[in-house]
Amino acid sequence: MRIISKISSIVAAILFSAVTSSVIAGNGSGHPRWQIAEDGSINWLVDGRIPHYDHIEMSGEKVSAVLRYGVNSDGSFSYERSVVWPMLRTVPNDTHASLTRRFAHDFLAPVMVDRLSLNNEKVESVRLDSKLTVKSQFTAGHNRAMRENLRLRPAVEVTRVIFPSTTLPMLCEEYIIKNIGGKELEIVIPAQRLVYNTPANQGTEGVYTLVASTTNTSDITAVIMPGESVSFGASVQGYKSSEKELTPDIQKEMASREAFVNEVSNSLVFDSPDNVVNTQFAFAKIRAAESIFRTNGGLMQSPGGEAYYAAIWANDQAEYINPFFPFLGYEKGNESAVNAFRHFARFMNDEYRCIPSSIIAEGDGYWNGAGDRGDCAMIAYGASRYALASGNRHEAEDLFPLIEWCLEYCRRQLNEAGVVKSDSDELENRFPSGDANLCTSTLYYDALISSAYLAEELGKSEKAKSYRHEAAAMRNAIENYFGANVEGFDSYRYYDGNDVLRSWICMPLVTGIFDRSDATVEALLSPKLLTDDGLLTQSGTETFWDRSTLYALRGIFAAGERAKALDFLSHYSATRLLGEHVPYPIEAWPEGNQRHLSTESALYCRIITEGLFGIRPTGLHSFDVTPQLPDGWDSMSLRNVKAFGAGAFDINVVRDGNGIVMTVMREGRTVAKRKSDNGKTISIKN
Repeated sequence: MRIISKISSIVAAILFSAVTSSVIAGNGSGHPRWQIAEDGSINWLVDGRIPHYDHIEMSGEKVSAVLRYGVNSDGSFSYERSVVWPMLRTVPNDTHASLTRRFAHDFLAPVMVDRLSLNNEKVESVRLDSKLTVKSQFTAGHNRAMRENLRLRPAVEVTRVIFPSTTLPMLCEEYIIKNIGGKELEIVIPAQRLVYNTPANQGTEGVYTLVASTTNTSDITAVIMPGESVSFGASVQGYKSSEKELTPDIQKEMASREAFVNEVSNSLVFDSPDNVVNTQFAFAKIRAAESIFRTNGGLMQSPGGEAYYAAIWANDQAEYINPFFPFLGYEKGNESAVNAFRHFARFMNDEYRCIPSSIIAEGDGYWNGAGDRGDCAMIAYGASRYALASGNRHEAEDLFPLIEWCLEYCRRQLNEAGVVKSDSDELENRFPSGDANLCTSTLYYDALISSAYLAEELGKSEKAKSYRHEAAAMRNAIENYFGANVEGFDSYRYYDGNDVLRSWICMPLVTGIFDRSDATVEALLSPKLLTDDGLLTQSGTETFWDRSTLYALRGIFAAGERAKALDFLSHYSATRLLGEHVPYPIEAWPEGNQRHLSTESALYCRIITEGLFGIRPTGLHSFDVTPQLPDGWDSMSLRNVKAFGAGAFDINVVRDGNGIVMTVMREGRTVAKRKSDNGKTISIKN
């Protein structure tokens, strides 16, 4: 086994080297496609590597849009909007019943420059910073005489800015036309308005009206001198027959979008020597926080991806993102988290039938098509961690009955070996999971520990004692039932009968079980699972899901394997932020074509908060920190952390000889300062 492990480590190191080189090479060009700008945006300066196409999702409270964009081989811009209105429900009103339409209309096409149409577009740059900004140069006209003397053509620079409204059901666009020639130009911007009405039998509330229009209701004619600009706005909006068409103020909507981004960007700020990781963390916060929809059932954080809106899931919301929101301190995020748990609590019952996997259709329906996926373990895990990190006693008392019920449900599902039975897991039978899987039992174990801390805070000492006893028994059961040699690694089998490696063997590491950490890390980073795009779900396949990759990164850091984890994190971040499909973590491949589901971005952020910093809530106003400062870094910090209810604070970790010094500060005042070994747990009372 030691020989196998050593060989695997060598192969993994070679793979890491090759992977990192490919990112630096940027498809053989000598640099990645995208670059980080000083303002924190990422920029694609268009060069000879075209055509190239990509897609990105952006969301607001009442709309989401997947923008399919790119640059064609002739240098022109390719653009199609897939707009989703989560609260325009369609028939049948199921999980995917959000009105979705694609629009390829070009608002620039009717624009005239000196009585000529825009032509011969050359895209210069594309920028992403929560908005999509495209800068191009055009010449006007395309007749033979003009082609013979390009210098006579009027020349303009056009900037497109595309983003969702933060609160209205519309996608907003701004177009800025700048004269970059040597003479004055006459610009004519026609008013445009395209109206689409859906059939009455396709909507749960009858006819829906969709309007793609410019903000100018009559033609605009402007004469601009060299260096001057003229602009116009446009939108794609949707509304019910009982609602009125909106007249958007594009500048106001842009200011609102930028205010949202500034709020999120200035909370929970991560700073390290690795600017790619810093920037990926900043982008991930935006995607996690923007995908919150104002439904009839309250604020609902939803995954997106042109499929999952105005609904909540036990994994995506309860398990993945809700425990993160208190750290970010985003008010709408915290509200959506509590709302999600309350929706799940509606389904508690005296017979202990499992809570549904998903509450759909703005809270009017539910889905449990894969049976019990271990959903109660997911909910108990997420709710107990959220309640502790929120620092809000009222919320904790409100959520505790749901946590108790879910833990009792799991206890009643224990098999003869003492692990938790379920019908499937969060992959919903895409891959086998047996009658009892490792994910469910480890989540239950972690939930018991968090719930013991929470019970103590609420004056339930006997309950806390009972939960700790059950957690100890569950940890032993996990080792006895799942501990196994799989494909040469003394790690874990995912279920009884599993004889190939699965990426979810990272779960014990995430929940603080390090008994088999060396072999588990080696298995995760071996060529059997590790690929250029992250971890395979199962060795011998081509399928990868980012969620298990992101969990694994958190777990490898938590296990103290800082060098290996940092190599993995640096490559992953460069691929997702600066590679060929940017700028967020993705769902999966080949399923979903690498959609930018929002909760994967929260899992990325938790690599930092729970992996690098090892933050574990231990009370409403207390937590453990286990810093894992990578060997190549002299310092790292988390600033403006909002969790634990006593005001924002900073955590600074600085190398000190062979150890570290960790300082916790609030409003410029030192709350705690500890010198310790790297990777040692430090307890903090907030």
